[in-house]
Amino acid sequence: MINKDLSIDFLGVHFENPFCLSSSPVDNCYEMCKKAYETGWGGVVFKTIPPKRVLMDEVSPRFDELEKEGTPFVAFKNMEQLSEHEQEEDLAALRRLKEEFPEKVLIASIMGENEDDWTEIAQLVTEAGADMIEMNLSCPQMTSHAMGSDVGVNPDLCKKYSAAVKRGSDLPVLAKMTPNITDMAVVAKACMEGGADGIAAINTVKSIANVNLNRKIGLPIVNGKSSISGLSGKAVKPIALRFIQQLRMEKGLEDLPISGIGGIETWEDAVEFILLGASTLQVTTSVMQYGYRIVEDMKNGLMHYMDEQGVDHLEDLVGMANANIIPPEELDRDYKVFPKIDLDKCIHCGRCYLSCFDGAHQAIEWDEEERIPSVIEDKCVGCQLCNLVCPVGAISLGKVEMKPGRSGNPATKLV
Repeated sequence: MINKDLSIDFLGVHFENPFCLSSSPVDNCYEMCKKAYETGWGGVVFKTIPPKRVLMDEVSPRFDELEKEGTPFVAFKNMEQLSEHEQEEDLAALRRLKEEFPEKVLIASIMGENEDDWTEIAQLVTEAGADMIEMNLSCPQMTSHAMGSDVGVNPDLCKKYSAAVKRGSDLPVLAKMTPNITDMAVVAKACMEGGADGIAAINTVKSIANVNLNRKIGLPIVNGKSSISGLSGKAVKPIALRFIQQLRMEKGLEDLPISGIGGIETWEDAVEFILLGASTLQVTTSVMQYGYRIVEDMKNGLMHYMDEQGVDHLEDLVGMANANIIPPEELDRDYKVFPKIDLDKCIHCGRCYLSCFDGAHQAIEWDEEERIPSVIEDKCVGCQLCNLVCPVGAISLGKVEMKPGRSGNPATKLV
């Protein structure tokens, strides 16, 4: 059995493994966090604690899912807001969790409407025993424009509120970013200037996942109406990875400490976030599907990956892929790769032919009688659409050819 050390130090706090529950419905009380700790999660980001005067009044129903061809939970829409408990109940849960699980990491997510709120709540969660504070600057479904993602797109407010939190606590502070913005780096820099120690990214993406065609109402339906709210799950992973990579490649943010969030369901997803610069990882939607036990699969997969890569320390993987992601104008455009069709694997369905003819460059010839595809090299541009749509993996990268008038060794291009 492979046993690798998955521990990592992040903002001066030691995590036994990088996997944490993100602030969400999956960790909104003592009992849930206790079970998560016992199942093997390295940390929890306790569901966001608002000012004492702000009590949540949630809608019902409040979830929806995005499907594709019978596959559920491609993405998950969530209209839930902050903690529904009295503030003192949440603070008591923090104290109890830290007393019973001192070796586990306890991160308090907080949100305020003004500077005094942020300072006061920061002080309260610090006194309750939290190891770290996460500022929720990014919830997309708040009923007040003074809270949530409307604040998270405003660099001045983010800087001011970061400073307010630091006035109330000496704990490490993460600023949780909204993806509902063009350039996250501007806000991230403002948070760091205000005193934040790191960034958590991303929160959910504003969305309407589905519309009921008969009633002509978005889902979920709440007394005949619906609302825009946050999308999470596998479908948002590409957006999360993009923002994390851009943050780590931004001048002045090259060493930015990041806790990665957004579509982490498998150990492969986790490794992708780590390779692009995340040191710790936060998960919700996968837990809502499979339960807390999913962490065992992710830890086991990560250990096997480290073993295969000859890596002893998780920290050594952080950000390793960033140097290989470059601006599009710097990509090598001197060659093309033809698809290679394995007729022994081919099931003669014609998907490659249809997709190429209707969606690409009409570069696949189809033998109607034998139901056999073949590549027309004079027309093929090497886009590999056929490769991607093949349902049985019968098409792969094949011969490499330099474009006319270009120099270079084709044998070196797919290394």
